[in-house]
Amino acid sequence: MSVIILGIESSCDDTSAAILKDGEILSNCTANQEAHKLYGGVVPEVASRAHQVNIIPVVDMAIKKAGIKKEDINAVAFTRGPGLIGSLIVGVSFAKAFAMSLNIPMIEVNHMQAHVLAHFAENPKPQLPFLCLTVSGGHTQIVLVKDHLDMEVLGETIDDAAGEAFDKTGKLLGLGYPAGPLIDKHAKEGTPRFSFPEPKIPDLNFSFSGLKTSILYFLKKGLKENPNFINENLNDICASVQDRIVSILINKLTKACKQTGIKEVAIAGGVSANSALRQALTDAGQQEGWNTYIPSFQFCTDNAGMIAVTGYYKLQRKEFVGHEVKPIARYAI
Repeated sequence: MSVIILGIESSCDDTSAAILKDGEILSNCTANQEAHKLYGGVVPEVASRAHQVNIIPVVDMAIKKAGIKKEDINAVAFTRGPGLIGSLIVGVSFAKAFAMSLNIPMIEVNHMQAHVLAHFAENPKPQLPFLCLTVSGGHTQIVLVKDHLDMEVLGETIDDAAGEAFDKTGKLLGLGYPAGPLIDKHAKEGTPRFSFPEPKIPDLNFSFSGLKTSILYFLKKGLKENPNFINENLNDICASVQDRIVSILINKLTKACKQTGIKEVAIAGGVSANSALRQALTDAGQQEGWNTYIPSFQFCTDNAGMIAVTGYYKLQRKEFVGHEVKPIARYAI
């Protein structure tokens, strides 16, 4: 008998719904929120209100695109956390109502675990165990994946995430939000000729606060000497900042591979869409003899497909939750 799962993702500013049948994604629909560009970052209250507007149309779209009826759905998987509490409340509340209306079970999903399991939404799939570098605006982690639902965080940021470093740099440069894709675009036209320090953080942890400070002082000095410094050197500045962020990530990942002896290596999260990081992983894989896995763009950013995939593995273990479940803003793997 086929198993059909509805996935719901609402951890930040993307409202997403997906339909998965027997482990295969039939639809993966997302509504983005353009309003946050006006503020240079996600405004929690604006995000939660937009989720309320978007969630029913997005779920309806996912069901229609999958070619099924809502009555065919056997379970609802939803993001419980981590994320913005107001945004999470909308997704969790909808999942409860939907599950209750059809009398079907609910499956709570950790958003960060789902980013890792996005690699099982398509082929080729990593062989277990594997290492996954998960990089987003709020998180930077190296995760040892022993089994689909057995993960260990080997290293993580002790302050700011890599995605935040991209966004804060973009703000300093006068770029729009989100800045990551814009920095990537400018970097392709530039040369990494400016030097920024690599944080001396022991073990497998990360730190990006010092790098952000270094970039700030670098730009202040440049503007003091030449008011048009940023405009005249924008592409090279972007290339230099991106080159340092990527090198920090890849150097730590290489260290993790040597410590564990694992050669199955993946990246995940919103920053995994960055072209320089994708190329750097490919190059490192060829040099180190890794089997590398890079998700397609639809599974890099926040999406319900990865929630449904995680729900599929939890359903096999009958890991269901009751209607007393509440969202969690901070939720470790």
